[in-house]
Amino acid sequence: MQAPMAADIVFVEGLETEALVGAYDWERHARQPLLFDLELEVDNRAAAAEDDLNDAVDYASVCAAVKRFVEASHYVLFATLVAALAAQLLRQFDCARAVRVRVRKPRAAHALGCDSVGVTIRRERIS
Repeated sequence: MQAPMAADIVFVEGLETEALVGAYDWERHARQPLLFDLELEVDNRAAAAEDDLNDAVDYASVCAAVKRFVEASHYVLFATLVAALAAQLLRQFDCARAVRVRVRKPRAAHALGCDSVGVTIRRERIS
């Protein structure tokens, strides 16, 4: 009998970086802050058993990967950026079975007179 799959979540909340993204003219002329909440679904049993960072997802590596990808991107559609980032995280962190990426645009929310706007997506690894 096969052991049940672990459903451990490694998460990062409120990671801030800047990007040139958006469909409106004012969004295309200056970088704007974005806030990222990330979840990587992994199996942490090996890391827990060995107490070894080499078997775990390193938060610093996740944060650095997001910042590098986002700061180098030039997408018009916000949803395209988020989908591309999710795909990149699945490629880079091959231990992740799925990722959930929530991104908020605080400057856009302020311009619209609301608390928050953004996109949340979840992508699974295709076996």
